[in-house]
Amino acid sequence: MLHVKECRPADFDKYVQSTHPEANFLQSTNWGKVYELDGERVVYLGLFDDKQQVGATLAIIKRAKRGAYVELPGGPLADWSNHEQLAAFLHGVKALAKAEKCVFVRMRPNIPDTADNRQMAQRLGLHASPMHLHAEHTVMLDLEKSEEQLLADMRRQTRYEVRRADKLGIEVRSESSRQAFDDFYSLQLETARRQDFVPSSRQFILAQQEAFGELAQIYTASLNGEVLAKGLIILQAPEAAYNEAASTVAGRKLPGAYALQWRVIRDAKRAGLKRYNLFGIAPPNSPHHRYAGVTTFKTGFGGEQLCYLPAQDLIVKPIRYRFVHLLETIRKHRRHL
Repeated sequence: MLHVKECRPADFDKYVQSTHPEANFLQSTNWGKVYELDGERVVYLGLFDDKQQVGATLAIIKRAKRGAYVELPGGPLADWSNHEQLAAFLHGVKALAKAEKCVFVRMRPNIPDTADNRQMAQRLGLHASPMHLHAEHTVMLDLEKSEEQLLADMRRQTRYEVRRADKLGIEVRSESSRQAFDDFYSLQLETARRQDFVPSSRQFILAQQEAFGELAQIYTASLNGEVLAKGLIILQAPEAAYNEAASTVAGRKLPGAYALQWRVIRDAKRAGLKRYNLFGIAPPNSPHHRYAGVTTFKTGFGGEQLCYLPAQDLIVKPIRYRFVHLLETIRKHRRHL
């Protein structure tokens, strides 16, 4: 008989790492700790049949002003071809949401955006979310290729900029100290003012440093001591992820960002990671998408462009959810999200 129950954090990580190679840092106890440090409640859920565990998900209870909700980042991790298992899993998640007085559950599983998966979502009673959740479109590099092949797979202009950065003597360093994360936050604030986006809070940035330790690195590209670009990279097996970014005005004229990415790619490859997730591009024919400005840059590194099933909502309180849906729809159009 299928049933859902809470898991111990260590058991959760062990199951995910051994059973779901598609999972990344979003479904890890390190990511859960980030949100705990940021003041949210985190629950680790497992789906079990009579013999073994058959699913898992990290669940974050978010107390937003528009209404509390449960977020399943990159989850749930389960067999999306098995309606019975998924229905039982979502029943358990909904029970958690009700106990926490939440309006809805929002999820964006790491599964392809296919007709079959959309139909399964509909059969499960899920509804397309008015807002995105994490990167629904991304570029994934295969780090099991040689460095020579990775370079060959790049767009010609990207490869030129990587080599130009080397000729100019642009240096890239990585560090995981609290000061490095503080400096990153300061530069991201400047970048956000210049490019008109909402940055992460200082508390959230520093929480990543505390939760991930050496697995979270701030990469900095500079020329003659002048900073050009910074990136917050999560290096948690089996995947490296380009999680946050910041840049300077000087960085717009020099290939610091290209040098930074090439260094990350090589470091992740040497660390034995299997793939590099550039974490967010615009879908085709979307010039006003929030990631439109970085799409040409990211796709220039080659790799496979992936499209995940868009964020889905499981409604718990229908009347309240209508208000949330309207509010988020308006916000999405105003911010071009």
